[in-house]
Amino acid sequence: MKRREFIMLLGGAAAAWPLTARAQQGAPMRRVGVLMPYSEGDAEGQASVAAFQRGLLDLGWTEGRNIRFDIRWAGGNPDMARTFAKELIGMNPDVIVPSSNQITSILQQETRTIPIVFVLVGDPVGSGFVASVARPDGNLTGFALFETAIGGKWLEIFNEVAPQISRVGFILHPETPANLAFLRAAEAAASPHRIKLITLGVHTAAEIERAVTEFAQEPNGGLIVAPHAVTLGNRNVIVGLAARYRLPAVYALRHFATSGGLISYGTNPIDPFRQGPSYVDRILKGAKPADLPVQFPTKYELVVNLKTAKALGLTIAPTLLDRADEVIE
Repeated sequence: MKRREFIMLLGGAAAAWPLTARAQQGAPMRRVGVLMPYSEGDAEGQASVAAFQRGLLDLGWTEGRNIRFDIRWAGGNPDMARTFAKELIGMNPDVIVPSSNQITSILQQETRTIPIVFVLVGDPVGSGFVASVARPDGNLTGFALFETAIGGKWLEIFNEVAPQISRVGFILHPETPANLAFLRAAEAAASPHRIKLITLGVHTAAEIERAVTEFAQEPNGGLIVAPHAVTLGNRNVIVGLAARYRLPAVYALRHFATSGGLISYGTNPIDPFRQGPSYVDRILKGAKPADLPVQFPTKYELVVNLKTAKALGLTIAPTLLDRADEVIE
């Protein structure tokens, strides 16, 4: 090939190649904030964030090329969550993804304009996050984790696992509407079984330890643990107290059962992080949260920890084990 022809060919290729490259380089870097209730070293929290990022990668969003993630870990501390919420909002992100009712509520107070896609929340309508499930009518939408009626199911499972128990301490965050709705559903289910339900309202690890220790002073007791940032962030504290005082306990999230808790019933908490990218992607492409209906899980999982049952001297009925999605031995 002559030198003149080679230069012309090279010039033509150079003119054609930058069209795609320039399009990629010219695309704006989108910014997504993520605010988690776990501590940064929590394995379950890290797995949830990884699932969320992987979901967006599958939709064409690559960190460093067309998207940037700003991730903060509140560790169940509302003051830290509030500080991080302000920090993320100050970065002017395109979307913020909060996990838990506590963090979603804090962000809602801080911004009414930045799109928010929540995950791991309960009772989003009763909590005031959206006007309705079908039409959120604001800057929030997302993926709820529980229907309020599940509180009754936790009580029924508890009675099935430990029918000899007559007192159940219900650990919850007392200012969270969803937790109160779960409590009311559990109270309705407790009456036919003649179980006395005792409210254990908590805000910190110290309050959890004090409440459980006082509750355990009387016999025939057990625990139900409602989902909230304060219980998620203090998962090991709660599981440890239940073991120390030999209290059978039913939890809302499988994290607790895999961490040594007796039994959990609820949706897989990583699933909303797998679903969330679909809404974030649509919002980044122009959709409005008000037009995206809140979604609820369609499958719940029962996880039984037989090792913990043995330590508590409990025999789990074969019928319950047959229904379990996972048995930890």
